[in-house]
Amino acid sequence: MNITDLASTARPVRIIQFGGGVFLRGFFDWMLAKANAAGVMDASAVIVRARTGGEDPLSAQRFRYTHAARDGSHNDITLVDCIAGSLNPADDWEAYLSLADNPDASVIVSNTTESGIVYTPCPTPAHGVPESFPARLTALLHRRFLHKLPGFLILPCELIDTNGDTLRELVLRHAADWSLGEDFARFVTNECSFRNTLVDRIVSGKPGEGDSIDLPYEDTLVNTSEYFHLWVIDGEEDERLPFAKIGLNVRWVPDINPYRTLKVRILNGAHTSMIPYALLRGVETVGECMSDSILRGHLEACLFEEIIPSLDSDPAEAEAYAKDVLERFSNPYIHHLCRSIALNSLDKFRVRVLPSILAYQAKTGRRPSHLLFSLAMLIRLYKDGTPNDTDEKIAYMRSTSVRDILANAALWGSDLSEYAEEVEHDTHTSL
Repeated sequence: MNITDLASTARPVRIIQFGGGVFLRGFFDWMLAKANAAGVMDASAVIVRARTGGEDPLSAQRFRYTHAARDGSHNDITLVDCIAGSLNPADDWEAYLSLADNPDASVIVSNTTESGIVYTPCPTPAHGVPESFPARLTALLHRRFLHKLPGFLILPCELIDTNGDTLRELVLRHAADWSLGEDFARFVTNECSFRNTLVDRIVSGKPGEGDSIDLPYEDTLVNTSEYFHLWVIDGEEDERLPFAKIGLNVRWVPDINPYRTLKVRILNGAHTSMIPYALLRGVETVGECMSDSILRGHLEACLFEEIIPSLDSDPAEAEAYAKDVLERFSNPYIHHLCRSIALNSLDKFRVRVLPSILAYQAKTGRRPSHLLFSLAMLIRLYKDGTPNDTDEKIAYMRSTSVRDILANAALWGSDLSEYAEEVEHDTHTSL
């Protein structure tokens, strides 16, 4: 039996979801399926795709797939049947805008990577479909405003500081660019609830070779993750998203910063400080990194000798979290490809690792040699390896000297040329 033969339940579209990659499928959509099954929600999501061209792979399975969340204690197999469909604004702009006309839709969630929440000047949509996520969101919210419908709960999952506040500011900037008026600005500010959020779950995508998941139906799009999951959302709980009521680890808190700092600097920082080195050494998965004495030694030195000392958090709490992260990285059910983690590595390094470099030096007066080695490996990957980034960024990195790359404040947020001697030396280190 194929997954398409299974009975399905039609549910109102209440969610507009920007991004349909494996993370949101293994995080938000998994939660939504759980909430539907528990009876606390009756909702489906429409995916707004960023990629142009080609059919959505999910369409071949009527937008259903299986998600396996596993570790040594849990084996959670869930049929995710809460996606109503997908569309690409570049293919049908009017169909995209019409999502705002649906009075049932009340929540917007997004994961467009760290490079998605950026300001890119553009003319009004009347002169062509905007390419950036904030500009497209502005147009959608304006359509909502014109139809005098309630605002949305907006939950960006991108791993940047104050992601909700930043996204709102960019929407208001586009609104000003397009002269959409003060009434619309008030709608965005007062009626749309932009929340800062933090997400934490390792989602590895398709099962690894030899990983057999016994299902009573055929599914070519099985998605996998660890069982651990955490979603921290600032502000008071909103009834439009009752996930916490069924025991999902969703926390509404007055301040997400303590959670964010630990997670981004330790878990994400661990990934980003290790992955370029791993790819240059020909290691394909995070699990294999944990079994490689050189890579694991490098990672532990970054974590315990430099990242944790750079934090203002309680050292014991940070060390306990770091040890949990290493255990999670070693989960035998997670086939997490290094190349997938390497997507947009320059942006990720700036957000996840560079703050540790700068804070470590400020606190100790010493240069963090292990993290600077990670920076050298990042540059070497772009110059000599197979980075996973835009053609423009790859071309820039390959045509520019190490010293000039480090001096590019627009790239890093500050001039890093003081590290040029160490980084240039490390880029020539034997692997």
